[in-house]
Amino acid sequence: MISAAALGQAAGVLVPPAAVAPESTQQAIGYPSLFLLVLIGALVPVVPTGALVSSAAVVAVHQTSPYAMAMVFLTSSLAAFLGDVALYWLGRRGMTSKNGSRWLEAIRERAPEERLAQAQEKLADHGVAVLVLSRLVPAGRLPVMLACLVAKWPLRRFVRGNLPACLAWAATYQLIGVLGGSLFDEPWEGVLAAVVLTVLISVAPGLWRRMRGTPAG
Repeated sequence: MISAAALGQAAGVLVPPAAVAPESTQQAIGYPSLFLLVLIGALVPVVPTGALVSSAAVVAVHQTSPYAMAMVFLTSSLAAFLGDVALYWLGRRGMTSKNGSRWLEAIRERAPEERLAQAQEKLADHGVAVLVLSRLVPAGRLPVMLACLVAKWPLRRFVRGNLPACLAWAATYQLIGVLGGSLFDEPWEGVLAAVVLTVLISVAPGLWRRMRGTPAG
């Protein structure tokens, strides 16, 4: 199961072995912490939620409980789903408000015009399937969410598409953690590998776009 030590390791703080709490305490702290951090990360996209899920999965691999992996999956997917729905609801309120809202502006700031146009085109062609892909593509969630807002999707329609998107997202990053955890004997080594891998995945598309946009020579 997720330990407080693992969440600290994911943030770059290594907890000494002597400070690791009993497993019952880890359960009481770990899952609520994961839920809260992923929920905040969905609302305010500055928390590396993918790295948190992968790190939690690494620790679950090394735990004896048969329900550890299922709890990581359920906790992370539910938190991501609720965070997305709350952010979309706040965005809809901003769209109908005369003065807008800071939540809507925050979404727009992270959805450049070029990416928004691409998201709108794909949304028109493929509908809710685009929501699933947007959760798996780094920095793809908010442009698609804004495209849904601009297209005036009702909340119910967004929820139907966002549920499988969050399930696929949680499963993908949990798999990254499982792979990292199975390669190392010590949980902290797997956590470090999972964090590095998820960070590389998140920055790779931006670096690729910059390289393509840089003139040769």
